[in-house]
Amino acid sequence: MDALGYCWEGADLILRVRAQPRASRDEWVGLRDDRFQVRIAAPPVDGRANVRLRAFLAELFGVAKNQMTLLAGETSRDKRWRIVAPKRLPPGIEGP
Repeated sequence: MDALGYCWEGADLILRVRAQPRASRDEWVGLRDDRFQVRIAAPPVDGRANVRLRAFLAELFGVAKNQMTLLAGETSRDKRWRIVAPKRLPPGIEGP
C-alpha cells in the first residue's frame, strides 16, 4: 500500500482508516497523510466505535456488514479493513 490509503486485492478493497470516535456525527472526511479519516459518533467503549464504523463503512461502500473484515487495529484509531467487492466508492478511491 502506498500513500493512497488503499489498495486492491482482486475485487476486494484494503482500506486504511483513522477513526475519530465521539464525533458529533458519522462522516467520511477524506485522505489525511496515508489513510482515510472517518468521524464516528460512537464512543470507543466496549467496541461500540468499531461496530458503528463497520456499519458506516458498509453503508458507504454499498456492501453488507458481513462483507467488512477488520484486519488490524481493533483497539487503535488506525485500522485496516477488507471490503469484499464494494458496490460504491467514496471520494478519493478509484476502482481497480
